Amino acid sequence: MISGRFTAVPELQTVPEQGQFLAPLPSSSTREGKRWGGCGSCHALEPAELSFLPAVWQRCGPGVTGTGLGCRAPAEKQESSQSPGASAAGPASPSTTGSSRPGSEDRGRSRRGPPPRSPSAQGARSGADARARRAEGGKQGGAVERRQRCPASSPGAQAPPPPPFPGVRRGRGAGSPVRLSQGRPLPGSAAMALETLSPDWEFDRLDDGSQKIHAEVQLKNYGKFLEEYTSQLKRIEDALDDSVGDVWDFSLDPIALKLLPYEQSSLLELIKTENKVLNKVITVYAALCCEIKKLKYEAETKFYNGLLFYGEGATDSSMVEGDCQIQMGRFVSFLQELSCFVTRCYEVVVNVVHQLAVLYTSNKNAPKIIETSGVHFQAMYEHLGELLTILITLDEIIDNHATLKDHWTMYKRLLKSVHHNPSKFGIQEDKLKPFEKLLLKLESQLLDGMIFQACIEQQFDSLNGGVSVSKNSTFAEEFAHTLRTAFANVEAKLGEPSEIDQRDKYVGICGLFVLHFQIFRTVDKKFYKSLLDVCKKVPAITLTANIIWFADNFLIQKIPAAAKLLDKKSIHTVKTQRENFLQQRAQSLTKDMQSYYVFVSSWMTKMESILSKEQRTTKFSEDLSNRCNVFIQGFLYAYSLSTIIKTTMNLYMSMQKPMTKTSVKALCRLVELLKAIEHMFYRRSMVVADSVTHITQHLQYQALHSISVAKKRVISDKKYSEQRLDVLSALVLAENTLNGPSTKQRRLIVSLALSVGTQMKTFKDEELIPLQLVLKKLDLISELTERVRAQCDCCFLYWHRAVFPIYLDDVYENAVDSARLHYMFSALRDCVPAMMHARHLESYEVLLECYDKEIMEVLNEHLLDKLCKEIEKDLRLSVHTHLKLDDRNPFRVGMKDLAHFFFLNPIRFFNRFIDIKAYVTHYLDKTFYNLTTVALHDWATYSEMRNLATQRYGLSMTEAHLPSQTLEQGLDVLEIMRNIHVFVSRYLYNLNNQIFIERTSNNKHLNTINIRHIANSIRTHGTGIMNTTVNFTYQFLRKKFYIFSQFMYDEHIKSRLIKDIRFFREVKDQNDHKYPFERADKFNRGIRKLGITPDGQSYLDQFRQLISQIGNAMGYVRMIRSGGLHCCSSAIRFVPDLEDIVNFEELVKEEGLSEETQKAARQLDSVLSDLTRNFAEGTEYFKMLVDVFAPEFRSPKNMHLRNFYIIVPPLTLNFVEHSISCKEKLNKKNKSGAAFTDDGFAMGVAYILKLLDQYQEFDSLHWFQSVREKYVKEIRAVAKQQNVQSTNQDEKLLQTMNLTHKRLEVCLQEFELLYFSLSSARIFFRADKTAAEENQEKKEKEEESGKASNGDLSNSTPAEPVVK
Repeated sequence: MISGRFTAVPELQTVPEQGQFLAPLPSSSTREGKRWGGCGSCHALEPAELSFLPAVWQRCGPGVTGTGLGCRAPAEKQESSQSPGASAAGPASPSTTGSSRPGSEDRGRSRRGPPPRSPSAQGARSGADARARRAEGGKQGGAVERRQRCPASSPGAQAPPPPPFPGVRRGRGAGSPVRLSQGRPLPGSAAMALETLSPDWEFDRLDDGSQKIHAEVQLKNYGKFLEEYTSQLKRIEDALDDSVGDVWDFSLDPIALKLLPYEQSSLLELIKTENKVLNKVITVYAALCCEIKKLKYEAETKFYNGLLFYGEGATDSSMVEGDCQIQMGRFVSFLQELSCFVTRCYEVVVNVVHQLAVLYTSNKNAPKIIETSGVHFQAMYEHLGELLTILITLDEIIDNHATLKDHWTMYKRLLKSVHHNPSKFGIQEDKLKPFEKLLLKLESQLLDGMIFQACIEQQFDSLNGGVSVSKNSTFAEEFAHTLRTAFANVEAKLGEPSEIDQRDKYVGICGLFVLHFQIFRTVDKKFYKSLLDVCKKVPAITLTANIIWFADNFLIQKIPAAAKLLDKKSIHTVKTQRENFLQQRAQSLTKDMQSYYVFVSSWMTKMESILSKEQRTTKFSEDLSNRCNVFIQGFLYAYSLSTIIKTTMNLYMSMQKPMTKTSVKALCRLVELLKAIEHMFYRRSMVVADSVTHITQHLQYQALHSISVAKKRVISDKKYSEQRLDVLSALVLAENTLNGPSTKQRRLIVSLALSVGTQMKTFKDEELIPLQLVLKKLDLISELTERVRAQCDCCFLYWHRAVFPIYLDDVYENAVDSARLHYMFSALRDCVPAMMHARHLESYEVLLECYDKEIMEVLNEHLLDKLCKEIEKDLRLSVHTHLKLDDRNPFRVGMKDLAHFFFLNPIRFFNRFIDIKAYVTHYLDKTFYNLTTVALHDWATYSEMRNLATQRYGLSMTEAHLPSQTLEQGLDVLEIMRNIHVFVSRYLYNLNNQIFIERTSNNKHLNTINIRHIANSIRTHGTGIMNTTVNFTYQFLRKKFYIFSQFMYDEHIKSRLIKDIRFFREVKDQNDHKYPFERADKFNRGIRKLGITPDGQSYLDQFRQLISQIGNAMGYVRMIRSGGLHCCSSAIRFVPDLEDIVNFEELVKEEGLSEETQKAARQLDSVLSDLTRNFAEGTEYFKMLVDVFAPEFRSPKNMHLRNFYIIVPPLTLNFVEHSISCKEKLNKKNKSGAAFTDDGFAMGVAYILKLLDQYQEFDSLHWFQSVREKYVKEIRAVAKQQNVQSTNQDEKLLQTMNLTHKRLEVCLQEFELLYFSLSSARIFFRADKTAAEENQEKKEKEEESGKASNGDLSNSTPAEPVVK
């Protein structure tokens, strides 16, 4: 601990250096012997760093003459530094006396490239040793490999040209070959080829051209090698480039470039002047500031996050009884660490106050350390304000953490239960008391919201007569003056576009104001009111994550005495102003978003433009200033965006007001812009790194110039005094410190030194303001990447992740901007490093998994699943355009092009890549496959959809590889057999192609069933299914024939038929034995008079359908027979001769093979005989079905059926009308009832005529001949009339006649088709013979077979042949 009157300097050596909490220290292997050396004043660079930095060969910018860019010190002062001891370590920096001092080596560092990460002197020495060793090795090997000296080592030397490529050095000798770093000559060069010729070849100097050919071959090989190597490097570059995905994760960079300046010189080494007292003052204050920075870093990374994420990662539903207590049990150790941290903060606050009080003492008797009349250590108060802000933030986090308090209460109850029965829990009772005391201490110190209050209520006055604080009027005045100055600076910038960190400073000023009141018990009412007035401009400030802080509440609560002096109206106004601010912000959010969209876009364009240009040597300074301004502008935009987003979101949450969807979308857009700025800096990090080093050097030069002018002014004044010496020492210290890398420590020392150095009008006003501006810029540029990353950190989104679903809905609706998803996922990933500090779970990975799962569920629900469904729907509707669908005209209903999502690079989130294209492709593949397996007949539809997905969306679909032509189409034989009554009514038979076609369907395709499908079914179920099917058909026909008999027996029908038979017998001689067409037509119309169904069908229509169904059943039997033959033939095709099939069982027995082989042979014989029998007997099914029904049909009791032949003419007429109607519907949009074939009717008529043995009776009607004659006669009459009318030129009548002519031709054609179909069907039932002739033939066959059997028996003597 630092205490006393600047007597604790030795202890300060143990104060942690800045680098220890900003970046890990390099390993010893890095520090020792792994550096590449240059001159002492240049950076010692690691190989990994060197590959990223451009060669340090250019001239310096303005103001530095005679030195290379890689060196810092002016040339004239470097000459004297080339002593043997310093040649490796580099020249010393100039001081007041110009002498070289230990510890000052680092101030001669390069302005080029990132500063080294290890001690400069050590690195430089190791580099020099390495060079010396290499030089010796080079001499021994006989090759000159000496590296050229850095330009700094020879003043005014010209910069050498850049090396040909990395890793290649230039030799000194003019004729020495170009060598690789390993000392091997380059292969393939002509020079090398000539030099390496052996002396043995001297005798053969005849130039036969072979040498030239050999050289060309070698050159070609080398060229080929270079091409291959270039393409290989290009592939590596592409793999490492952001072409892998437009998404990045800083933690995954294979090689990262740290731009933060860093050195290992301690404060004691840096702060060295001849003024020992000033050294002590600056050292103590710098050490305290570094300590505060360290505490701030620890609080922001460890303690804030540990507290904030407590209770996260477990939902109320997933938590079981006791989980709360277990979580708190794990968390107690963290609270103990926090308690130690807070105690340390208290000590540092006291120490800072003591050190300031000692310097600004009002005790006239006490000796003055330094003259403080015009000295204001602003930096000290700023750092103290930062420390108080930490305590305020901790208070706010705990105060807003209801879960933490609830779990603490439950944990205390648990402890009470343990106290009553410690043995049950296996705990020693003597350990419980201390633990309870610890918990009470933690509760009172941390959980009661008194962290800040306890800090300011500490005893600042030393009890043992040491430092007096509360009665120190000088210190009180200095404290108040510094506060007012700081506030004036902050207030001017608050809410302005150039605001950088003024809000954070304002929190610190409020904390300092309360501390001032607590120590000195005085309140400046005017200043108090000014502090409150800021709340109107800035109603709330985000401290961290979702923790928002209201200055008015804080000031009123902490200084109630001052609050009472204010009127209640002004206090109320502040609160009203907060609500008004939120309303105004909500209204202007969209407008702000649009403005920032333009600003950031133009900034990114400017950034690309400036960084793409090469820096001009003539206008180097101007280019650097432009780059500096562009970088700072980008940071300012990032700060403004971050402030708007955090303040708006947290205010809504704090005031518990709902956000509109428009506001959410606008805020999400701002988050995207914020990440776009970060991405811009990251993407151009190589050029930014290069520029930052130049800009830093340029700014340091400007600052040095200003300081040197002031120093000259002080030196020129001959009136020396202690105060003037302090000023001069401070200016020298600032100058020396600026001569080095721009680390945080150095900038802090410069700030503290200038606090002393600016007194006594050292600087004119027109000089001081530019100097302050340059130093501010130096602060920003030196920490550019860290500051940009801090401002673009979207960790707070974790607490507002409820907006993510709305954002995804918006992205889905506006697919054109889908690329912005990368930015949002990058923002959502920002909270991962913070989550790693969670201590209430077994491992922080549990919290990460929970978060990952939650985000992925939201993404799937609100984007991916919706996208999959929409793509599938679009593909379906596009394929089924023939159906009557909703209007899909994009000009009327709009169009959403979802293809943009498939051009996105994969999004990285946690340990997975979210590839939207692959996700949707997998979904469609899975869906199409599953649905095809369910309905195999839809394979064509899904195949078309697959192709469409490839064409329209560029999706690489996988083929289903399901059978697409045989097994999947048509119904199974078993299904048809079980539902044959449904099948015959829903399918139409085609006689010629032997195929069934579905009558109507709800989808685009009609199912068909052909012989191949039946054969496959028979192969699946076995040949036994054929007989079963015929039996089912027989049962079906019995029911249908019963209806058929009832219709024929009906009095209305029977009487008409008898009348028609009598009429035909009477007029057949007059009509040339032809049944008149008019009579059939009259019968057809007469039946309609008997009544029609609701569908508009007459009894004759229904009778026609009945006969068609009977014919369909017979067609199905025919198909079963053909399918069986097809199946048997494909199975039996391996048998060479069906007439002579050997008996395998006998052959096996003759060979004496095993029983198993005999059993297998027996099985084979059985299969072969079964196949042969089925193959031969397949043709008997029709005969069986005729034989089974014919006796009943022909019996005398069914005489009413004998009239059937006379109803066939009107039936055919009815059928032709129906057929023409069906075919006409094929060309209409509504294809309901359309058909092009129905041969079941012809099949049914042929079958029934055979059963009734009425082929001859039907043929006697000469019906089709009568029809043909009738239509031919009418066609001729119409043609004749057409000829007559064509002369009259009556167009309307001519059109009517053309239509009539066409109709008559169609009718005649349909009758001809029916005639052909009926003739074909009759062949199946042997229509050439009557029943009597068939019976006679059957008897003759039986007699012949009987004689043959008798002849075989009486074979005693052969009979002589009989000659007939």
